[in-house]
Amino acid sequence: MIDSYRHQGLRRKLVQTIKSKGISDDRVLSAMEKIPRHYFMDSSFTEIAYQDKPFPIGLGQTISQPYTVAFQTELLKVEPGQKVLEIGTGSGYQACVLVEMGARVFSVERHRELHRKSKALLGQMGYHPKLFYGDGYEGLPAYAPFDKILVTAGASETPPALLQQLNIGGMLVIPLGKGSNQVMTRFTKISENDFEKEEFGHFRFVPLLGKKT
Repeated sequence: MIDSYRHQGLRRKLVQTIKSKGISDDRVLSAMEKIPRHYFMDSSFTEIAYQDKPFPIGLGQTISQPYTVAFQTELLKVEPGQKVLEIGTGSGYQACVLVEMGARVFSVERHRELHRKSKALLGQMGYHPKLFYGDGYEGLPAYAPFDKILVTAGASETPPALLQQLNIGGMLVIPLGKGSNQVMTRFTKISENDFEKEEFGHFRFVPLLGKKT
């Protein structure tokens, strides 16, 4: 696994692009500048790895556009030491960003092959979030509650289990809507049964699926 000066230069340029689009959280930008995004893609796609674009990773899934990763992460307001649940491990890239920011990360993936690949890759890279093969709709009740929950696939509705598994004061960031166009939504848990809901524009995600494969 090689992270050359050229790779690092491309990564700095990508971070500047993201910053120019309105991402202002220096901790998010710093984390993304450290992580070699090309490790998550075939070696022949190095140039594409540092473009601000999503890319297929197999099984109908994608590694999200870097701007989208930064946007969701910024909305989550992660603080060091917080317990964060990610729904949809995918390539593992987003989990690495959260780990770099000092979070204690738990991540669930419904595709067994992606779960295995991301677990192997992140271990090689020296990242050790807790990775699970399972149904994201159910969250991880055995490990709840969580300070923050991030969903990296589009959901037609908010999974009730995820809201239940938030701490009071915790936040859930989830793309909501039917089809391939969703509204980025943030829920803040005010009390056991009350939530503040905020919306932050339209994004395009692969669908959140329940049944494991």
